[in-house]
Amino acid sequence: MLEAHVHEQLKRLLHQDGRPLWAHHLSLSRLVARSLRRRDTTLISIAPGSEPSWQLSALLPCCLAGEPIALVVSQQLQQRLQLVELPRLHRAGIATPLWQGDNCPQDIPLWLLKPAELLRAHRAGQLHGRQLVVLDSGQLEKDLQTAMGVTLEPRDWDRLQKAHPALAQAIASCFDQLSQNVFAHPANPLGRVPISEAAEAPLRQLLGNHGPMPDPWQRWLHTRSTWVSWAEVDYRLLRWKWRRQPLEPLQLLQPLLSARGMILCGSPGPGKKLAASLNGRPMVRVKLGDPSLHDPLPLYAPRRQPLPNAPVFPRHLLDQCSRLVLARSGLTAVLLDDVPLRQALTSALAAEFGSRVVHECLTPADNGVLCTGWGWWQEHHHQLPLPRQLVIGSLPLLSLEDPITAALVQHWRQQGRDWFGELLLPDAIATMQHVVACLRGQWGTRLAILDGRIHCRSWGQLVLGELQPWVGISQLLPDENQGQDP
Repeated sequence: MLEAHVHEQLKRLLHQDGRPLWAHHLSLSRLVARSLRRRDTTLISIAPGSEPSWQLSALLPCCLAGEPIALVVSQQLQQRLQLVELPRLHRAGIATPLWQGDNCPQDIPLWLLKPAELLRAHRAGQLHGRQLVVLDSGQLEKDLQTAMGVTLEPRDWDRLQKAHPALAQAIASCFDQLSQNVFAHPANPLGRVPISEAAEAPLRQLLGNHGPMPDPWQRWLHTRSTWVSWAEVDYRLLRWKWRRQPLEPLQLLQPLLSARGMILCGSPGPGKKLAASLNGRPMVRVKLGDPSLHDPLPLYAPRRQPLPNAPVFPRHLLDQCSRLVLARSGLTAVLLDDVPLRQALTSALAAEFGSRVVHECLTPADNGVLCTGWGWWQEHHHQLPLPRQLVIGSLPLLSLEDPITAALVQHWRQQGRDWFGELLLPDAIATMQHVVACLRGQWGTRLAILDGRIHCRSWGQLVLGELQPWVGISQLLPDENQGQDP
């Protein structure tokens, strides 16, 4: 049986390496092997911050199954597989034929694909009966959304006019009208301006009556009403790109997701949207690697904090951040998505602590204060030293100033769905779990939450529950061996 074979091979491999073991290596490998043998659907949630070597346990059954498999990974994960996990298997004498990129021959069992390549293979009908194994499944929807999207650069307008010279003047008129609408819209820190269906209707009507269009215009014409458009604006150069993406890409890919066995594992785990997109198929759900209850994270989240929209909130942030920095040596990271507020906080802290304070810098001082947005931190934290304390200035709830978030919320409202409880809140919780994971198991680290909603909103207790285990601290002392719930 495949499970037993994989179990023995993995035990031998881990014994040869002699490294500290992730506690769930054998469980994960058997789950993946079982699902491959049964060709069913399995959702495996790997706790944020888990040892990255868990990927070996998911990869080994794919190599030993001897069946056609499409292994879907992100760019970053593909690099780790190529540099770390696959060489480990080769040294152990496990060398399965593997194809990377487009146009895999049918006789090669293991096909390694990035999400954009998976989409192309599906559209070309090249997947046939291959089972899907998705690592980093928490990013699957976002990666597919990006891969399915259409981007129209300024040069694409020139190409369109050259392809249809008789329409050149009308095309230029449409471009001028859209540009006027874009730059008339109030600027926002994201640099994104929504483009309504009504605003793009004249261009769609113009092009729809005149033969084939050059790419990417042909793909743009074929997009549906359940897509969202926005302009990505460079206010300095007075230029903009037109982007269009599907609101719910998984719903548009039902034939891809429902026609084969599928294993999804990663951190953070698959959410309700992913499960709902599988159209009620029977599935196995497993969570692996939850943090130890014996190693709680010190949490400073005092009660009676102001809400982010309160006039006193900026002063509250500055006072609390100053106290936190003074009470702890080492690097302090402050996460805050409100750009004007973050810039003002950075300036005020720099006035107090000098050059120790930096904004989104990859080389902070050992005892520095790094102020950053959530997205920047998630992208770059692996290049930075471990912070001694992480300060959450505001919870990472998606902003309705983002056109894709605003359009998705409106779409859910029209369907009568709980857009906050099933969309924004789970996303924020998953983001926090992933970011906070770096503090766990480290001596002398601390988490602080300065957003008053954590206690003033009914859903705040749900957020705190999902961050367990933690121990509350009520005083900012250098040594918090004693604690109580905040």
